[in-house]
Amino acid sequence: MEISIKPILTEKATALSEKRNCYTFAVSPDASKGQIKDLIEELYGVKVVKVNTAVMRAKNKSRWTKSGLLRGKTERWKKALVSVADGQTIDFFSNI
Repeated sequence: MEISIKPILTEKATALSEKRNCYTFAVSPDASKGQIKDLIEELYGVKVVKVNTAVMRAKNKSRWTKSGLLRGKTERWKKALVSVADGQTIDFFSNI
């Protein structure tokens, strides 16, 4: 099974990483905590202490167009909060 993972770089996530050494990622909804931990350790070369996950619900969206009201939903996704060991950091911009 292939797990997709991408970092979330918002103001709240950045403040969390500076304050608690905890990084936020958007991951596949079917990924387990163990799989997320192994993938983060492999990709970024850090020691993961703890992984917390939250499934973010789909939101209803609607907009008015010339042809009438269009309704739909966003996709449901999983957020992973990854705590790394003291003294270690993840640099997302090192390979740019």
